[in-house]
Amino acid sequence: MNSMKKASRPYRICANCIMDTSDSNIAFDSRGWCDYCNNYHTNILPHWHTDPRGEAEIMRSVEEIKRAGAGKDHDCIIGVSGGVDSSYVAYLAKEKFGLRPLLFHVDAGWNSQQAVHNIEKLVDGLGLDLHTEVINWQEMRDLQLAFFKAQVPHLDTPQDHAFFAGLYNFAAKNGVKYILTGANYSTECVREPLEWHYHASDLRQLKDIHARFGTRPLKSFPLSDIFTYKLYYRFVKGVRVVKPLNYVPFFKEQAMQTLVDRFGWQRYAHKHYESRFTRFYEGYWLPTKFGFDKRRAHFSSLILTQQMTREEALERIAQPAYAPEDIERDMEFVATKLGLTVSELEALRDGPNKSYRDYKNAMTLIDFGTKVMRGLGLQKALMR
Repeated sequence: MNSMKKASRPYRICANCIMDTSDSNIAFDSRGWCDYCNNYHTNILPHWHTDPRGEAEIMRSVEEIKRAGAGKDHDCIIGVSGGVDSSYVAYLAKEKFGLRPLLFHVDAGWNSQQAVHNIEKLVDGLGLDLHTEVINWQEMRDLQLAFFKAQVPHLDTPQDHAFFAGLYNFAAKNGVKYILTGANYSTECVREPLEWHYHASDLRQLKDIHARFGTRPLKSFPLSDIFTYKLYYRFVKGVRVVKPLNYVPFFKEQAMQTLVDRFGWQRYAHKHYESRFTRFYEGYWLPTKFGFDKRRAHFSSLILTQQMTREEALERIAQPAYAPEDIERDMEFVATKLGLTVSELEALRDGPNKSYRDYKNAMTLIDFGTKVMRGLGLQKALMR
């Protein structure tokens, strides 16, 4: 099986979490703790309040949202995937905060049965309106195939880009001033390194890969670059992003059980596995082709926030994310949906590995923006 060229450094794993040298830029201190752990304790934990102070802060935002939305059908918008984070935000917004959110879903063609079920249960159980944007499948398929042919690890970029661009473009176009997201420190304080999961918002890269390997124009596919939504939409259109889960106690297992009990919500095997494509890509393609297992970052976040022990994480990471019979079934499903044979998909898997650096990108500007955000205290998670 083809694999990325590894640095000559010997294998090492963090003594506190389970991030390891599959992140080629990871650094360790004299205790054997990695830079993600040190960043968490230095830059995130001291500024992260889920006690009465955090509650008071989020309630100030809630009152602002209610004032801005007075007289409108909805006072905010929430992008929902059927996953736990966005589902729990929808529950909090309506039941705990008394907001009137519009639920917004982008159907990029890869929804699992659980995702569809969970969104339906939320809409019915909370009595909320749902707007679904269905992506043109021919364009989605063409862009998805282009990323396979580009041999990059970040195969989820077409789907992720459709999600965030669809949501932000809709909000800006329709005068929605507040977007509530499920982003949070509790399950995401350890961010995947860029060599594993590059910025889906880098429109320059998306367009370059599509120009090289795509075959049809993206006429209706939602597009937006990071500077449009971070700067133009924020400061010209007045669209603000609120992350409620950073201000309230949020424990993944408890949140899922609340959703199960309250709505008949269905659990799924792992973070992001509400998408059939993401399950295949994260659970099989990335570890097999590149040696990257995103569960390391996901489990390490849960270790740091005391939702999982390191021993439990080591046990779980030692097991494949995928049962062999599920791999075979999903391999055929993905190949067929993309218009390929299984052998053609396997040939792409065994092709020469590339990274985001092999294509045009906006990393110089994104790096600068990230440094500014960190300097202002607005970006606390370690991103590299």
